Amino acid sequence: MNANAALLALLLAGPASAQGFADLGAPAAGFALPDPARTLTFPADHGAHPDFRIEWWYLTAALTGSDGADYGLQWTLFRTALAPGDAEGWQSPQLWMGHAALTTATNHYVAERLARGGIGQAGVSLTGSDAPFTAWIDNWRMASTAKAGEDALSNLNLTANGDDFKYAVDLQAEGPLVLHGTDGYSVKSAAGQASHYYSQPFYRATATLTLPEGKIAATGHAWLDREWSSQPLAADQTGWDWFSLMFDDGARLMGFVLRDGAGGFTSGTWIAPDGTPTPLAPGALTAEPLTTATVAGRSLPVEWRLTLADRGLDVTLTALNPQSWMATSVAYWEGPIRFKGSHTGRGYLEMTGY
Repeated sequence: MNANAALLALLLAGPASAQGFADLGAPAAGFALPDPARTLTFPADHGAHPDFRIEWWYLTAALTGSDGADYGLQWTLFRTALAPGDAEGWQSPQLWMGHAALTTATNHYVAERLARGGIGQAGVSLTGSDAPFTAWIDNWRMASTAKAGEDALSNLNLTANGDDFKYAVDLQAEGPLVLHGTDGYSVKSAAGQASHYYSQPFYRATATLTLPEGKIAATGHAWLDREWSSQPLAADQTGWDWFSLMFDDGARLMGFVLRDGAGGFTSGTWIAPDGTPTPLAPGALTAEPLTTATVAGRSLPVEWRLTLADRGLDVTLTALNPQSWMATSVAYWEGPIRFKGSHTGRGYLEMTGY
């Protein structure tokens, strides 16, 4: 069995294929657990947390091309651990997976990379002669271009490619980092599962997209999520629906539904245009599927109604491309959306566990 095949077998072992990457609801014996008393510190927490079982650096962007068309792109680096801690070379228990996608109204291009830690294939560095932050897997890179004294994630350059697409993106933050939940401690279930979770939801993006038909210049906005935990789901939670909304007035909303047999656990964060976060009480946000589509042989909701009474929010979200299926080792749906109603804007939708 080659290294990538072995890694894939580990990623999909047991019930992981049902709940998603790293079997997120399994007991986390031996791994570190999120601590509500912990204070997130930067730039240290931009880096990896090898004592935790699962972690990601997750960027999505909603763009408009020079041709007037809508586009979406995704760049994700996942880290999971076979055991807490790290080591050099092949003794490292860290496994890495990268996903990249470029979405149009008619096509959804996807690529995946798998790597072992400890041997230089993938990782995250907070030091270097060329950048104060770099996340990479093979030749895909998310690298800081921030100046001295700026947050390392305030300016980034992003690259990825697949067999039939590639992109290069420059990102400039126009607002602060946002901590979700209570100072970055984000509760995920009534039983108390949680993660450490923060975002940079205020990027302005300038991109060059390369598609089979040629290059397209594009601009828009992007959102980076940083999250780590060891058991972020309860055992009966089968997956999630995650929404990032970028309102035309500059505000932002992150919301999620973690599905279970009792109807699900919902929460999120309202983010004012100046970056001030207001955590949402469980159940305050409602997410109602409106229209489904057959995607990869299963029925998925590709139009949603979101309501949040405290903010007068009542919007309908529609997918740019209903067939935005990530046909990767652990498959899921991820794609750009537009919304209208009480508020207007663009964003991203992720659905797992279907």
